[in-house]
Formats: sequence, structure tokens, C-alpha cells
Amino acid sequence: QEQLVESGGGLVQPGGSLRLSCAASGFSARFTFSTYGLIWARQAPGKGLERVADITSGGTTYYADSVKGRFTISRDNAKNSVYLQMNKLTPDDTGIYFCAIDVGIWGQGAAVTVSS
Repeated sequence: QEQLVESGGGLVQPGGSLRLSCAASGFSARFTFSTYGLIWARQAPGKGLERVADITSGGTTYYADSVKGRFTISRDNAKNSVYLQMNKLTPDDTGIYFCAIDVGIWGQGAAVTVSS
């Protein structure tokens, strides 16, 4: 079964850091993880989905203005994984964080709560 599984969410105080991981598994042998763009998006309570960061197959990155300078997306193709390093977290960063492959495959989400 093809799936993306996020991990690393949790409760953190304002100003703190978290690192989210997302691992792909169950894909066919023809699936080449390294050739796909990868996405992190989030949904805050009561709000719509916000695209937070992208990384292309070539390693080019994109960040939403709301996280630029604080979040870093990276990928490890050997591990079929994508990461989101989140620093200087604020309560506005609270939400469910989803990883995705840019052909429309999404993970189930990881909860991040920033609160004192």
C-alpha cells in the first residue's frame, strides 16, 4: 500500500523547534522518489490548507512568506524521505502538517501545537 507517514509532531513552547519527517513506503519498484517534487502544507484550526514549503527533484526550495527564514525543507532520496525543520515557532504555527508528493499523494498529517 502506497503511503506517506509523517512523524515528529508534538507540543513545543513558543520560540522552540521541531523537526518533522515524512517517509514514503509501499510504492512500486517503478516509483523513483528522487524524480518527484515534495510538499509540506499545514492546516491551522478553523482555517484552510496552506502550502508551507516545496522542494523540487533538483533541490530547489520554495517557502511561504509566513515561514521564510524559520523553516527549512530538505530531502533524503536514499531514505525516500522529506523533512521540515521548524525553528522560532509561534502559536500561529499550530496546526496539522501534511507532506505530499506533487502527483497528489498525501500523508495523514502530524499535529504541531505551539503553546506555553
